[in-house]
Amino acid sequence: MNNTLITGDMIIKYNELSAQKKKIESEMNQLKELFNTYFDQQVGVNTKGEIIDNGLKLQRQIRKAERFNEPQTVQRLEELNMHDLIETVKRPDEKKIEAAISLGFLNEEELANCRIITYSKAISVKEI
Repeated sequence: MNNTLITGDMIIKYNELSAQKKKIESEMNQLKELFNTYFDQQVGVNTKGEIIDNGLKLQRQIRKAERFNEPQTVQRLEELNMHDLIETVKRPDEKKIEAAISLGFLNEEELANCRIITYSKAISVKEI
């Protein structure tokens, strides 16, 4: 194992930087809201725009994402007899699997290699 030394000063520095980050993100979100309101009024909602001031260009880009309303589209395709355009997705029902295991209908070892386990790391500092 690596013998990395963690000092109290490092923890204090991390805590201070974390607080600064939260403050900066909050201020940036307020400015973004102000910028978007400005562009909404000047060029229109969901319209790209730009302003140049003090040698800097502020740009608003608009990204459009489109997808089908699944229940409505499936219903309409069924009405049109276009069943080939409807995808049937097979996926495990986790609640039913857990129920089957707890009731003894399924042995947990039978699905041992089927589980995907992911881990995420988080660091937090709290004053005590």
